[in-house]
Amino acid sequence: MKSLATLLASTTLVLGLGLAAPVFAQATKQTIVLTQVDPTTLATGWRGSDIIGAKVYDDAGTEIGTLEDIIITDAGTVPYAVVSVGGFLGVAAHHVVVAASALELVTAKLTLHGATKESLKSLPNFTFAK
Repeated sequence: MKSLATLLASTTLVLGLGLAAPVFAQATKQTIVLTQVDPTTLATGWRGSDIIGAKVYDDAGTEIGTLEDIIITDAGTVPYAVVSVGGFLGVAAHHVVVAASALELVTAKLTLHGATKESLKSLPNFTFAK
């Protein structure tokens, strides 16, 4: 009797899987575009978690702001950096957006070449949508 119950359970399981198989076969295939990346280049790159909150300096080495965030658009174009200028502990800060490529790590300082605190404050204030 025990082997009959085992046989029925096994048969039910096999038939159940057989009926489910066509559901899996009808799934839409996904296409993923892979890009070859040099790990050495990535290893020397910036990690978002390391640079968000970092001080931003001008060419003279004077602090002009703080890197508030990094934005990558839906189109996957140039990433942008949101720099917070002025304010105290984030209150009354003026946020501006610059191309992330404009930032350079110079002697362990995140430098925005050609910028000053005044020139950044003269740019339109950026407000996050979300």
